[in-house]
Amino acid sequence: MSQLWNTLIFEPMLNVLLFLYSLLGQNFGLSIIVFTVLVRVLTLPINLKQMRSAKASQALQPQLQELQKKYKNDREKLAEEQMKLYREAGVNPLGCLVPTLIQLPIWIGLYQSILHALGDNPLQLFNLARHIYLQFPILSSLIPLNSRFLWLNLGRPDPIYVLPFLTVATMWVQQKMMASPSTDPQQQAMGQTMELMMPMMFGFITLQAASGLGLYFVATNVFGIILQYFVSGWGSLGTLFGRKGGEARPTQPKGKKHGRK
Repeated sequence: MSQLWNTLIFEPMLNVLLFLYSLLGQNFGLSIIVFTVLVRVLTLPINLKQMRSAKASQALQPQLQELQKKYKNDREKLAEEQMKLYREAGVNPLGCLVPTLIQLPIWIGLYQSILHALGDNPLQLFNLARHIYLQFPILSSLIPLNSRFLWLNLGRPDPIYVLPFLTVATMWVQQKMMASPSTDPQQQAMGQTMELMMPMMFGFITLQAASGLGLYFVATNVFGIILQYFVSGWGSLGTLFGRKGGEARPTQPKGKKHGRK
């Protein structure tokens, strides 16, 4: 199982990072950022499908609320009718889990790659050399790698906690943009809890993990925010900055002024 993981996930990611490192002036921070963009581009069809599904789910909220009122005393019938409504609208209520499940092995593989790539003692360097593809000898000549990026040592946690803060902030913004409005107090409470729990959990991971992984979290969140904006706008985040979800205020028609008919 370990060999299969190394062959399919860990070693390809490690060698791609090393290849990017060789192209980007031996800057491992830039390599992680470019790697993040490549991953997001490759998973773009899945992410777009999930975002569009979430947007379609928001449009179903009035009908879902009607079903909740109609079958408030019959939970089994309510669940059946909700699934029927989702099916007719072509919406998968669990579609949001797919991008997360895809990201999970990437997070683990990237964390392993960072720890191996930025090793600085003889044993760590020996283990790193074992996982470099022999057909690319130029990659072996890059060892040891430069682990510095801005104020960070990418193999160690951020000493001034900027990355954990950015991870929490960017993930919260993305969660808020994706959130579906609901008049159900129970669903609202659950949604608000998730909007806080997920960013805090990843922020806690970033506090203790190598800052290279935190850099990946921030970069992928920023990419996700940009993508989400073009798919559905500011979403629920807009309610914090203006009326009706941040919509622009209507402008007065030209040629008309106050006090004139």
